[in-house]
Amino acid sequence: MDGIHDLGGAQGFGRIQHIANSQSYKPVFHEDWEHLGYSLLFLGAAELGLFNVDELRHAIERMEPRQYLASSYYDRIIVGVASLFVEKGAITQQRLEELAGGAYPLARPQGPGRAANPQQASFNVGNPVKVRDEFVSGHTRMPAYVRGKHGIVVHRTTHEWPFPDSVGHGVPCASEPTYHVQFTTQELWGDAADAGTVVVDLFGGYLLKA
Repeated sequence: MDGIHDLGGAQGFGRIQHIANSQSYKPVFHEDWEHLGYSLLFLGAAELGLFNVDELRHAIERMEPRQYLASSYYDRIIVGVASLFVEKGAITQQRLEELAGGAYPLARPQGPGRAANPQQASFNVGNPVKVRDEFVSGHTRMPAYVRGKHGIVVHRTTHEWPFPDSVGHGVPCASEPTYHVQFTTQELWGDAADAGTVVVDLFGGYLLKA
């Protein structure tokens, strides 16, 4: 979704504070309440079958921008799951706010999804491709920073998955393969970027023959 959230991040927020886990075990959760997010996710998606993972991703994207920026990773998961529980009729917002002891802001209403773009062809390793240059008002797994850019296919997945721009809105759709596409850093960010490459996993419906 082209809003405050973008897959891959947005510029202007400074360096990301990142801690890489080594081979030694490190706790996944840093606060006692954080496991609630994943517990509710698996309850709603796996046990009750109310929604899929892309619907959760889209619910998080639909959070009010100030709430999104002020929330932590697990806060966003809980808000997204709570929003879907209300939207799918598993609980009312009134009951949710009774349990929360006050107002509980949920994600904004969702708009319609979109059908998959017709795939021009299957791509093979070594094929040059161009990412479609599109504005997407609903859910998408196509990062903004690769749109309109040229790259090279370096891997094709053997499995296929439902097109996220459709299934993220609860719309049934056909599955399609994804491709690992390699871009140069200069192609993505201009000649001032340090030399290097970036590999992005993209659905076939996002790609054009170059």
